[in-house]
Amino acid sequence: QVQLVESGGDLVHPGDSLRLSCAASSFSLDYYAVTWFRQAPGKEREGVSYISGPDGRTVWYADSVKGRFTTSRDNVKDIAYLQMNRLTPDDTAVYFCAADKYIGDKFGDSRILGAGPERYEYRGQGTQVTVSS
Repeated sequence: QVQLVESGGDLVHPGDSLRLSCAASSFSLDYYAVTWFRQAPGKEREGVSYISGPDGRTVWYADSVKGRFTTSRDNVKDIAYLQMNRLTPDDTAVYFCAADKYIGDKFGDSRILGAGPERYEYRGQGTQVTVSS
């Protein structure tokens, strides 16, 4: 039973923007924190962004995307978003989201981005983002 589904990945040019979506099915995303991860071939998996639930008051970003990416959430639609601007080839990766109610309690700061997706209750399959000229 698929419970987190990502969408919005595409092939784009450097400097372009994309918005990824992470939709929850069969459960309400309200009280779940959501982290976006990315995995590129030959590179370590990276925690890209974190948003707390339910109000999104706490957000964290990896240094590599700070100032370019923005995470948000719509609890009515049970969707979390990752707005990606000024994309570069280094952003090419499979992006996937993970959700957990309690992950934020375990990490009080941006170290949460270093926690692997296996620590989350729900994980999606990912969407491919390719940035190429």
